[in-house]
Amino acid sequence: MYLFFNIIFLRTVENMPNKRYFAGIDVGTSYIKVVIIDDSSNIVGSFIDRTSSDLQKSIKNVYNKAISSSKISHNNIEHITATGFGRENVSFSNSVVTEISSHAKGAYHYFPKKIIIVDIGGQDTKIIKIDEKGKIQGFKMNRKCAAGTGSFLEEIAYKLNIPMNQMNMLAKKSDKETALSSFCTVFASTEIITRIKEGERIEDMVRSAFESIAKRVIEMDTLLGTVVATGGVVTYNKILLKILSKQTGKEILTPPNPQLSGAIGAAIFSKEEKIIYK
Repeated sequence: MYLFFNIIFLRTVENMPNKRYFAGIDVGTSYIKVVIIDDSSNIVGSFIDRTSSDLQKSIKNVYNKAISSSKISHNNIEHITATGFGRENVSFSNSVVTEISSHAKGAYHYFPKKIIIVDIGGQDTKIIKIDEKGKIQGFKMNRKCAAGTGSFLEEIAYKLNIPMNQMNMLAKKSDKETALSSFCTVFASTEIITRIKEGERIEDMVRSAFESIAKRVIEMDTLLGTVVATGGVVTYNKILLKILSKQTGKEILTPPNPQLSGAIGAAIFSKEEKIIYK
């Protein structure tokens, strides 16, 4: 699992009688994200926590904390939309949407134009192409292994015996631009062990891991046009944005809260009260 800290993105608002509120719940393989928005699509509360083995308990816990952060009551929520791999496990949702749909909706909310979304999460990487009207034109997903995901980074951190929250800082100290020889987590781990024996600097090995993720993303699909990066990996590792920008030769955009993109999209679907897939 990709290790992040619990973070609340909170905008305190008054519980106005004329306001309407909607919730989006993104049940990911590594983390559960919940966003509460008002009828103007402003985020009034949110919460993020790890996905535990007791999925139902985790979902309810994160949802309740998001409600608490919003300063409104459960009764104020008019519609709840769930997304992510565990969307069918949200027993109290009113509708569900695919993670592709919710990520597209969330990114388009901040960048209403033709864009390519690169979402790097704990267990998968998604590339989603949408047109000027926000319609999905195509997508690709990497789910065959942990290559290019948060789990890949976590395995590297484990082999190097360093905390995940130090990866970005260490990589910034290196100017080495060589990716690891293999995308496979097993072979990459073996390569790291060899490099440790050879006395290579930790900073360079960490940078190589990020270079590998960027290379994997670029090999998944052609990134033409405006690229928007989302997901927990880019949220906490800005060095990856710099590497992607250099490898593609273009600026990589990010929404205000990249890790919440799917939950924001689901919340907007709630506001629109549309069920895309169930």
